Amino acid sequence: MSSNIVETVIGAVVLAFATIFLVFAYRTADVGPRSGGIELTAAFDNVDGISVGSDVRMSGIKVGAIVSQKLDPKTYRAVVEISLNDDIELPEDSSAKITSDGLLGSNYLALEPGGSDDMLKDGGTISYTQSAINIQDLIGQAIFSSGQDKK
Repeated sequence: MSSNIVETVIGAVVLAFATIFLVFAYRTADVGPRSGGIELTAAFDNVDGISVGSDVRMSGIKVGAIVSQKLDPKTYRAVVEISLNDDIELPEDSSAKITSDGLLGSNYLALEPGGSDDMLKDGGTISYTQSAINIQDLIGQAIFSSGQDKK
């Protein structure tokens, strides 16, 4: 009978530690609902490599996340909605580009602040965008163009 009590206590301790671990992981992973901040949109020709939840960075520091992606049926451009931290103010003439951590790294949305005195407001649009660069197309272009130079 005493072994059943010991097993029950050990099971309860394991469950308590598992619960503590899950709460810690949830809080540090930044997956909870966003509070505050502003939401902006930007339209791109190509958004390869980024998805909902991808980082939005400024000067290499995470300042937000991608909230949604959709296709504009009129222009056939990808419209990305981003959420920025509440302490970030972005000038109206800022630009956004999709870039990667390195040759094999993941892609993220990089923001470059402009010089305007007017700031983007919640629901605003980033007008200046640069789409993702497809590394495979660049490599293919370099391989096939190098063979043509030897005429």
